[in-house]
Amino acid sequence: MKRSATSLIISTFMLCTVGATSQIQAADTLAKIKSSGKIVIGHRESSDPISYVVAGKPVGYAVDICNQFANDIKKELKMPGLKVEYKAVTSSTRIPELLAGNIDMECGTTTNSKQRQEQVGFSTNYYATEVRMAVKASSGIKSLADLNGKAVVTTQGTTSDKYIKMNEKGQALNIQNIYGKDHSDSFAMMASGRAAAFVMDDNILAGLVAKSSTPKAFAIVGPVLSSEPYGIMLAKGDTKFKAIADRTVNNLWKTGQMDALYKKWFLSPIPPKNTNLNMPQSSSYKKLKAHPTDAGI
Repeated sequence: MKRSATSLIISTFMLCTVGATSQIQAADTLAKIKSSGKIVIGHRESSDPISYVVAGKPVGYAVDICNQFANDIKKELKMPGLKVEYKAVTSSTRIPELLAGNIDMECGTTTNSKQRQEQVGFSTNYYATEVRMAVKASSGIKSLADLNGKAVVTTQGTTSDKYIKMNEKGQALNIQNIYGKDHSDSFAMMASGRAAAFVMDDNILAGLVAKSSTPKAFAIVGPVLSSEPYGIMLAKGDTKFKAIADRTVNNLWKTGQMDALYKKWFLSPIPPKNTNLNMPQSSSYKKLKAHPTDAGI
């Protein structure tokens, strides 16, 4: 009996030690990068103009920010020859890919939420979006009440779904919620008439409308359902890596370079069609610019 208790204590100690060691190793992203000789950036494929792909190359507002972060990592490690690789992720795969160590950071349209903070970490926020809805301009839909009895789409694995449900409950609306596998799929469902509206972050909606074959056929309408911050998604508890990410983002805010990036991606012609979104900074964005923070919602 005594021997069994002792064995149990030793076994428990070993398990805790191994578990703690694994967490430390998993959180030391700088050591992983130094050992592998490369930085792996997770990006989106159709989150224009934040993070998307043009001619096989990741581009966008967040991609530019993370490329600067990668440069700062090279300086920190004194390894200017570090390779930078890119790996596409979706709303459903972004967190699993980070937890598995397949990407070192995710640079896209990921809301910094308290729920996600239970699994991952975030840098200082680099963008603040406002959730609204895209509809066909000819639909006559202007408000949430106009959605009663209709299907509404959002992208699987995003936070927008909860705002549909919250408003459905609050206004006793009869709404059928359906889901696209990614933003392009969700937009296609709305454009084809399978859904009456696509509820999502306004910047994503603006990008999808702009690159559609008939931009004037769509409109972004309705109230602001939520204001949500985006940050670079990182391994949870990796304080050294987060410190570099925070320094990168804070410096972009402080020096005005973030304003220049905003102008480049939201107020100027962007690839692939040289379309100008003409999307002025929202009140949520201006509030973040005045007081940058890593706080989640």
